[in-house]
Amino acid sequence: MVDFRRWITALAVLALFAGLAAAQVGGSGQTQLTCATNVSVTPTLRAEGYTEQTGDVTLTCTGGANVAAGSQIPTVNITVFLNTAVTSRLLPSSAVSGTGNVSEALLLIDEPGSGLAPIVPNFGPAAPQNLCLNPLGQPSCPEFAQIVNGVTVATDSSTVPVGGAVAGRNVFQGVVSGNAVTWFGIPVLAPVSTGTSRVFRFTNIRANATTLSGGSAAGATPVIASISISGATSLLITNPTPTIGFVQGGLTTSASSVTNVNQCQTKTKTAVATLTYSENFGTAWKTRVQAQSTASYAGQATNIGTQNTPGGIYNSESNFVFANTLGGQTAGLADFGTRLKATFNNVPTGVRLFVSVNNVLNGVIPITPPANPGGSAANGVTTWAQLVISETTPDGTLNGTFLSSQVSSTDGAGSGNNVPIAEIPVVNGSASAVWEILNTNPSSQETVKFAVFATYVANVAQNSPPAGTATVNMSFAPTPPVFTASSGAAASSSLNIPRFIADPNAAKNIFAINICRTILLYPFVTNQAGFDTGLAIANTSTDPFGTGPQAGSCALNWYSGTASPAPTNSGSIASGTVYTTLASVTVPGFQGYMIAVCQFQYAHGFAFISDLGARNLAMGYLALVIPDPVSQNNSVRNASANGCGTGDINCGGGEEAGH
Repeated sequence: MVDFRRWITALAVLALFAGLAAAQVGGSGQTQLTCATNVSVTPTLRAEGYTEQTGDVTLTCTGGANVAAGSQIPTVNITVFLNTAVTSRLLPSSAVSGTGNVSEALLLIDEPGSGLAPIVPNFGPAAPQNLCLNPLGQPSCPEFAQIVNGVTVATDSSTVPVGGAVAGRNVFQGVVSGNAVTWFGIPVLAPVSTGTSRVFRFTNIRANATTLSGGSAAGATPVIASISISGATSLLITNPTPTIGFVQGGLTTSASSVTNVNQCQTKTKTAVATLTYSENFGTAWKTRVQAQSTASYAGQATNIGTQNTPGGIYNSESNFVFANTLGGQTAGLADFGTRLKATFNNVPTGVRLFVSVNNVLNGVIPITPPANPGGSAANGVTTWAQLVISETTPDGTLNGTFLSSQVSSTDGAGSGNNVPIAEIPVVNGSASAVWEILNTNPSSQETVKFAVFATYVANVAQNSPPAGTATVNMSFAPTPPVFTASSGAAASSSLNIPRFIADPNAAKNIFAINICRTILLYPFVTNQAGFDTGLAIANTSTDPFGTGPQAGSCALNWYSGTASPAPTNSGSIASGTVYTTLASVTVPGFQGYMIAVCQFQYAHGFAFISDLGARNLAMGYLALVIPDPVSQNNSVRNASANGCGTGDINCGGGEEAGH
């Protein structure tokens, strides 16, 4: 990367000196045509993004020499190099032969459509935005100098036609190649007169920010543009290497702690996780376009004709939107707003997943939706997100009211809460959910939460659902499965804008299905002073009530102070059978207590203590059943195992274990 940046800098310096050494337009006494670069807004780019919008660059040029009326205006090729790949969308056209990587990156001359006051009516800012249809020509679109109201202007004809001169082409498409975008054959008419200037604006340049993540001491890495000029006209450029963005991580995610559920307990839309997404800076989340009305989903509309002011600041995934480029394509328009993705894996077979269709306060409390989600009046009032069909389904309007990509709720979650939810298909243990940001406030860092619910039917006899821990990865969306930095893939017309890297972090555990266990406490076991203890564990899952048979082993954990024996194992105990052993056989010389953890649901235990041959003293007792801490979503034994609260007069303060 260091060598690459040195190469870019060297190239920029070379371009600068080449400009100084080039033949100046005009003869003796003429001033040099000089251009100053400016980036009015230097945006923060998301480090996770492949197609991040950079700041517009303008060249404001003054001086130069007159061009005789009727003469063709000299042209140049202008290349903008970045210190990363250019990823502006390609806009292919079969109508123009050999268009190559013609893109949505545009060069605008003299801010057409900006509303600025023109020097000459119908020219400059007052001229209509007029696309050159020959982006690879030399020149792209020939233009000619004419005198209008005493001022030399660029026109589309070498002669003044009846009705007066018509402004020449002022919108040009750039050609992308790797880390560069070039505009070929651009006419450069020197403004000459003192106090006047010619403005060249470069817009819709997108960059692969993922290669620049890391950060300097200031916490961000700059995106550097290097401007190179070639052609018959010299342009002396001051500051040919402007900074057009800073790269910073855009998203932080987290999930609630692992929820433990039991295999033997049927669950119906039970809350198992809350997913939290937080933006790291105020403009990390954007709507597709900046809403221009209070109509619902106005921020997801096409907005062609409204987001096309040169230099306009649009807090949206789209930038300068220009319709009808080559092949009828639209430049600058993103496919959708910012999307957030949850990818679930290791979902046990038989488990169905549901998610909240909108963001929630927490797993069981919904947020009241804005009256017009996605409309301008709602922006900044409530952060609002909506579940969509898939990560790549484009936005649009359906009957002018709803997102065509929107997923509506199917019902509410269980356990008495009213969170609107929808099921997401689980295929081979994996599923995904994607939400789109509809309302966002660029002036604040926002957080949204989504709830996850699970449903399954317990069938222990068939080991369904099997024990396992489901995980989730959380990221922006979409995340293309394959991405290369070559020009074709980086600026492909077939990939969505925006697009991002997949979650680089380790998967988060969200819920675990645990085998239903029985935990038995044998309070006193001895093999000392001539006594021995017989131990029995019965697997009673075979019964006259239709309970499915289960089988499993029991881990016998022995405790006798500081020198406890190592745990032993019963081996698998079949349903309807009884395991027996003697303390003298398993732990000779032991005296203390034992806890048996049995991997099946219906275990019962009995202990019988006697002297040798049971001649003088013998007694027996039933093992106590300890509530399983895992079933209580806890890692320790609960002193209020039956749900008793602190100070409840109907409950004791102990474990209350029973037979």
